[in-house]
Amino acid sequence: MSKAEILIIDDEPQIRKLLEITLKSNDYKVWQAETGKAGIILAANHPPELILLDIGLPDKSGHEILKELRTWYNKSIIILSVQNNEADIVSALDNGATDYLTKPFRSAELLARIRSAIRRNQSANTENKIVSGDLEIDIAARVVTKKNEVLKLTATEFNLLVLLAKNEGRVLTHQFILKEIWGVGSQTETQYLRVFVGTLRKKIETNQNKPQHIFTESGVGYRFV
Repeated sequence: MSKAEILIIDDEPQIRKLLEITLKSNDYKVWQAETGKAGIILAANHPPELILLDIGLPDKSGHEILKELRTWYNKSIIILSVQNNEADIVSALDNGATDYLTKPFRSAELLARIRSAIRRNQSANTENKIVSGDLEIDIAARVVTKKNEVLKLTATEFNLLVLLAKNEGRVLTHQFILKEIWGVGSQTETQYLRVFVGTLRKKIETNQNKPQHIFTESGVGYRFV
């Protein structure tokens, strides 16, 4: 059965070929562009389910292309880059990237990130319940259960959990979470966020030192799996 269409925007022929082989062997349909301008035109004419976007493009920075795409494209964008510094990653995520992979990367990891991002596309704004292992979140009823036992969460803990769970697989930066939960002006209070994540983990994780649901992306933010 045919799977989703994926657009690759990358100026390196070898990378595009490797990605094409990997994706087609997993039944994805692939479009390719070697410049940011060509990528935007392709995305507009054939809106894909997901875009793989290189940061180092010859005509425009991938960050600029990302911002331009996000003015109208609302599905997943995974950044591919040789850059591995926190500032670059945080900038991409804050500008709307769904995820970020550093080159070179393993094909299995890329495919896992793609599957997660596509699931998120398909479930966005449609689920009233989110199930992750033995954890169930009933968004409409504002009830969370683990092994069928109701967990006592504060309103803030519940809102934080729902925000993370609705963005399953996506790295949410500290600044993004703080803005969404506590509002503009709280975006520097990372220690405040760390405390709430800690109390939430105590309630939803079987072993908070080996989390199964909320993972820390060091120096960047958190990811719900």
